[in-house]
Amino acid sequence: MMPHEEWLIKAEHDLQAAVMLKSNSNLLDTSVYHTQQCAEKALKAFLVYHKREIEKTHHLKPLLDACSAIDHEFFILKKDVIFLSPFAAEFRYPGECLIPDESDVMSAITSAEKILYFIKRKFL
Repeated sequence: MMPHEEWLIKAEHDLQAAVMLKSNSNLLDTSVYHTQQCAEKALKAFLVYHKREIEKTHHLKPLLDACSAIDHEFFILKKDVIFLSPFAAEFRYPGECLIPDESDVMSAITSAEKILYFIKRKFL
């Protein structure tokens, strides 16, 4: 198995976890976290495939910028990346808001799916 395929498998697992966890209203914070993780790992898969060095980061925008430098079509993911980025930490720790709205979780799942499947099509 190629390294980028391993990253895609992990991204797919994060997406599956997000979908599974959304059915439990007590776990929406964990669900939304996995949507960000899915996007992060999918973007890193593309960079690994193109033999680019990947940073140990949870920030999606620099990853998207690096992917866009290789393939300009990645610009269509900008809104999704901006939407998902805060979910790396926003609900992971106690703070003002412990649980995201269910509608935000559903939108996050849609954004993560869009990013993952956009990138998977690049490997066909």
